[in-house]
Amino acid sequence: MKPEDILRQRLHNQQIAGTSFTRPEELVSWMVAMQAQEYQQAKWAIGLRVPGLTDTDIEKAFNDGAILRTHIMRPTWHFVCPGDIRWLQQLTAHRVHQLNGTYYRREELDAKVFRKSRSLIIKALEGGRHLTRAALKTVLEKGKITCNPFRLGLIMLHEELDGILCSGPRAGKQFTYALLEERVAPVKPISGGEALAGLTERYFATRGPATLQDFSWWSGLSIAEAKAGVDTLPGSFIREKSGKLEYIFQPVTTRPKASGTFLMPVYDEYGISYKDREILFDKDAGQSVFTNVLVVNGKEGGSWQKNPRNEPEVTPFPSLPKARLQEINNAVKRYRLFMK
Repeated sequence: MKPEDILRQRLHNQQIAGTSFTRPEELVSWMVAMQAQEYQQAKWAIGLRVPGLTDTDIEKAFNDGAILRTHIMRPTWHFVCPGDIRWLQQLTAHRVHQLNGTYYRREELDAKVFRKSRSLIIKALEGGRHLTRAALKTVLEKGKITCNPFRLGLIMLHEELDGILCSGPRAGKQFTYALLEERVAPVKPISGGEALAGLTERYFATRGPATLQDFSWWSGLSIAEAKAGVDTLPGSFIREKSGKLEYIFQPVTTRPKASGTFLMPVYDEYGISYKDREILFDKDAGQSVFTNVLVVNGKEGGSWQKNPRNEPEVTPFPSLPKARLQEINNAVKRYRLFMK
């Protein structure tokens, strides 16, 4: 398997090279979870994959609760759909708690503190109320719980992981919290084994070709847990080596419907879904998924950023053929249309 074949199939599976989806929640459901600590950029990550959507469309879907934003899988924000949030939390929260253990201890956050803070938070939000983090800070401090910014963040994260909190609608530009059980309708619970098998199959269907190590990195699961999930994959998934790496995927014969040239937002799943990103990035460019990347024909082809007028400015690599410039111009136009 050649690197260009891997990238072509990823563009297809990640819906960048063409999609039949028309609504934000359809795309997020397909992707299972999309990293979203940079909220504006995360909205563009959805718009990038569903032509015709605008920033306003995704903002409405978020405020209506069709998509949610919460800490899940790794200690960072993700977009998820209501139907997936509970089983994802149940499957992966233990790993995030383990990673946060040192911080819990440093901030003297033990079971007693979490029980008290949870009681105060539930009382403040029950009845369908939505409050900002600042408002909940006031509630906790009145309840004699110390809340420096880092400690407060850990308390909120802990309650998200335990299925108490999720995102509410925005209050202006401020994010709010809601009680998960009030904001998300009940769904039929599934076993841990079913959750692991489902997450594994959906990861490799949406991100493949990918490696076992990629899946472990993205999901936050241990290598042993990830391998147990891979062992449940249906026979339609195959394994093929490229260099020293073994990739798992469902073969794709469909040719891309759209150009593989686009403005990739920071933390986009096209990059962040994989532990090994060598086939995407130019080793000498010094860029990564932690920056805005201009992707040309599926690979890093430069950078982009927003200027003070909120307009995208691209800096292509000088080595790019001039024939690619029209594709880049089209990518910029598409971003502008999204932001209107």
